[in-house]
Amino acid sequence: MVEAVQIGLGGILQGCTYALLALGFSLVFRVTGVINLAQGGFCILGALLAHSFQAEFGWPILLAAAGGIAVTAMVAAVLGALVFVPGLSRVAHGNMLMLTAGLLALLTGAILLIWGSQPYALPPFSGDQPAVLFGITLPTQGFWIIGSMVSIVLALWWLLHKTNIGRALRACSENPAAAALMGISVPGMTLLSFILAAMIGATAGIVIAPITSLQFDTGSLFSIMGFIAVAIGGVGSFPGAVAGGLLLGLANQFATAYVSSLFSSALSVGLLLAILIWRPSGLFNVGKTRRQDVREEARVQKGLIRIARQAAWIWGGLGLVLAFTLPLWLPGGSLLSSLNITGILFIALIGLNILSGYAGQVSLGQAGFMAIGGYTAGWLAVQYNVAPILGVLAGTLISLICAVILALITMRLRGLYLALATLAFGLMIDSLAVGLDDITGGPSGLTGIPSFSIGGLDFSSPLRMYYLILGIILVSLFLMAGALRSDFGRALQAIRTDQTAAAALGINVPMYKLAAFAISAVFASLAGSLYAFDFNYLSPEMVGTTRSFELVTMMVIGGEGILLGPLLGSGLLTMLPTMFEALSVYKTFANGALLAFFFLYLPEGMFGGLVRAFRVIKNRVGHRPKRSLLHEGRV
Repeated sequence: MVEAVQIGLGGILQGCTYALLALGFSLVFRVTGVINLAQGGFCILGALLAHSFQAEFGWPILLAAAGGIAVTAMVAAVLGALVFVPGLSRVAHGNMLMLTAGLLALLTGAILLIWGSQPYALPPFSGDQPAVLFGITLPTQGFWIIGSMVSIVLALWWLLHKTNIGRALRACSENPAAAALMGISVPGMTLLSFILAAMIGATAGIVIAPITSLQFDTGSLFSIMGFIAVAIGGVGSFPGAVAGGLLLGLANQFATAYVSSLFSSALSVGLLLAILIWRPSGLFNVGKTRRQDVREEARVQKGLIRIARQAAWIWGGLGLVLAFTLPLWLPGGSLLSSLNITGILFIALIGLNILSGYAGQVSLGQAGFMAIGGYTAGWLAVQYNVAPILGVLAGTLISLICAVILALITMRLRGLYLALATLAFGLMIDSLAVGLDDITGGPSGLTGIPSFSIGGLDFSSPLRMYYLILGIILVSLFLMAGALRSDFGRALQAIRTDQTAAAALGINVPMYKLAAFAISAVFASLAGSLYAFDFNYLSPEMVGTTRSFELVTMMVIGGEGILLGPLLGSGLLTMLPTMFEALSVYKTFANGALLAFFFLYLPEGMFGGLVRAFRVIKNRVGHRPKRSLLHEGRV
């Protein structure tokens, strides 16, 4: 009994931390309708700032905590004014989730540059001696965690119900257009909600830092757990955020104690996925909120970039020549290996682009299918000496089955909730990859995977692997280009523009969405298998949720909804760290900064930007007035 109470107490403390993070999610969502994945980044930033003030400047711990919260608020004000608030008017609502993921990457990269990769911890606010009551041990820091959560809940209630600023925030959450007509600055209230949420996140990081170590990439974990908590309790509901956080903390602690710490995350994500499917509004959200599909459709879709057929044939021919001769120009083997990684990731991006770029279905779990394909093919080859091509087919079949099941159970979800469901799927695959160590090798990864081969033809050298990947890409592009020019492609684009209108035109929307999911999974599974055979090794980090975010970043930077566009994004983010190794430490920061920049200022990506620039130059040259002979002095 005492043991169960002790475990439950630990779950409450953990749940209070999640509740604090969830409160920040709820505040921003109520005002903007956006899930702010940057919340975990502010959590780590505030804690590390407090550590620096306390350890390097000798400030008292409470003053250091106040300083960390204040500086975090300033950073949030800058990022909110420059990125988040402009994004609400420039970025499609479904893509705002990825914009905030870019902010999280930017914060994570900045923290890595400033504090490095080592873990940090703050000293306990009230000493190291725990409190003991009836045999139950409670760290004194637990009182600070619980007290901070209760204080912030009361402060939010007072702010929203007893002040004019709170009434303005509530007006913006209920009807932004009407609030603007009443003279309320909607952008100002949006920025304020973003700053307040960052301060709540910083508080959570500071009070939890004395009982756990924090490092630069812990923010992603906190964002995920806070998002799970708010989704369980109810997005936009403050009581739901608290209840969801406590429920998640208790579930994690009891699962860790009585099942396995390796599977506790999988159980939490499974709970999230079940709730998103059964009750998308959350278990405890009884209030009325604006429908997400209305928010999603109330925006202007950007057009897809198209190239004239003659120009496409010319540039395509030049591209083929370049692709076949490129290995002859490369000075070293490391560049060729990076080029192979670029091609493998592009194969996964072809499928993601079909699903997101053409069909408009946001997916944050693409790397989950890479993991299924890679681990299946690798495990069969290592354990049973199955031919690599048969392992690839087996992984593709399993991925296809999982994609069909996922598509069927999430068919009624749209916009934000669909993105969250695919993210939950990816997180579940992450947890299983770590927990099923007999198959995947656990956190250490699966080793001893042979190189790819077909019959007697071996692809162990980087050069042979390059031409194998190139052949797969060319066949894939040929097939997809033909499909997208057919009724299938036109149906996907109609669904992307307006699902309701597409259904009214007689398009079988569920069938086409299912097909897009299946195609996406097949390409991702193939890429994951090639990844495993190319490295002769596969670990959870290589095909985890971070990889899913990287794939979306590559797609956006290269050009969403453009078949060849993601190749540019994949090449840029893969080749630059290899070519300039000194810049590799800036990779995470650059990924976030580039994602934000392209979303805000170049939404058609590098490929679309190049096409538009070429058209402008062509039009200017074509319309240049001819100089007469009289002006040339010949008459």
